[in-house]
Amino acid sequence: MELQTEKRFHNLTLEQVQALDKVLTEVIPIHGRGNFPTLQVRAKDIIRVVKDRLVEREIQVKDIRLNGATASHVLVRDNDLGYRDLDIIFGVELPRQEDFQVIKEVVLGSLRDLLPCGVNRRKITCLTMKEAYVQKMVKVFTEHDRWSLISLSNNRAKTVGLRFVSSLRRQFEFSVDSFQIILDRMLDLKNGLSGEPAIIVEAECMYGNFEQAIDHLRHRLIATHNPEEIRGGGLLKYSDLLVRNFRPASETEIKSLERYMCSRFFIDFPDVSEQQRKIEAYLQCHFIGSEETSKYDYLMTLRRVIDESTVCLMGHERRQTLNMITVLALRVLGEQNAIPNTANVTCFYQPAPYMAEPIYNSYFITQAQPPLVYHPYPIHVHMQTGLV
Repeated sequence: MELQTEKRFHNLTLEQVQALDKVLTEVIPIHGRGNFPTLQVRAKDIIRVVKDRLVEREIQVKDIRLNGATASHVLVRDNDLGYRDLDIIFGVELPRQEDFQVIKEVVLGSLRDLLPCGVNRRKITCLTMKEAYVQKMVKVFTEHDRWSLISLSNNRAKTVGLRFVSSLRRQFEFSVDSFQIILDRMLDLKNGLSGEPAIIVEAECMYGNFEQAIDHLRHRLIATHNPEEIRGGGLLKYSDLLVRNFRPASETEIKSLERYMCSRFFIDFPDVSEQQRKIEAYLQCHFIGSEETSKYDYLMTLRRVIDESTVCLMGHERRQTLNMITVLALRVLGEQNAIPNTANVTCFYQPAPYMAEPIYNSYFITQAQPPLVYHPYPIHVHMQTGLV
């Protein structure tokens, strides 16, 4: 048991500590809506302010961690995961539901303290700060899971997510994003790394075996266990990793894992409109800027995985989902002007009857020779029925 615990932890090298310091001291804009100004903050500053306020309000803070893709970036540079979200975890005690309200007031009050000089803070309520700067708020209070998330607005690729976790059964999706770097010693430094003796900063691998997970990250391998425990099964992230040239660590196990991913996805999102909203939200958050060109590949990869590995749906339900993803892919092609203007025949794409709902759109598709867009999993549309 002791040996297994040691495998989960790793001391950062000096180079990794320097990369971490850069992440914590980088200025991140938090954009305000309407006439509210953009807050230019360093991660280190907002973490310290929130921690101090939590202690003042008698919320016990066990530790503070950097989570997910940004932690992976610190450990292995140029890993092709990218790091859009700064995901900070505050390990806290949340014995009562009322504590969630305290946490919300703490975060919004901390943001108010970070407003520029000259702003009359006394006239600005927490509700106003929420409307101006918060992108998303989530709270979960069950027997096994007690946590909340406050995501701060950012109009660009990088967002700031403050997560307050008392208990959470599943804290990762895949081995490559299962790292958490414990920040407390870095936050104790008054003047950053300059003039300070070498410090020991620990990272923990929630996947279990640190060296194995780092090997997966370095060689771009996909591995997980019990995907049925993940909300959504990890299906959307899995397809994303495939598009980013990650490959399964075990070809013999991956089909079984894909079936579990698909089954959990359709359990959590049984309605096709829910599925569409979830996929669109994932595209919006994870394919920004230069990565927008990968949206089509992503959707067709997701479609292939669902097509090949879904065993839990009836035939018409499966066709509904596949057609919905096809329509999203066609929309992406249209948005990216990937369908050229040619003199070739224009065919009308008529959706199947169930696609007459507002969530679907009709499209005009130009049929060109050679094929419009080459893809290993091209779209084949039946022009009469709209089925794929």
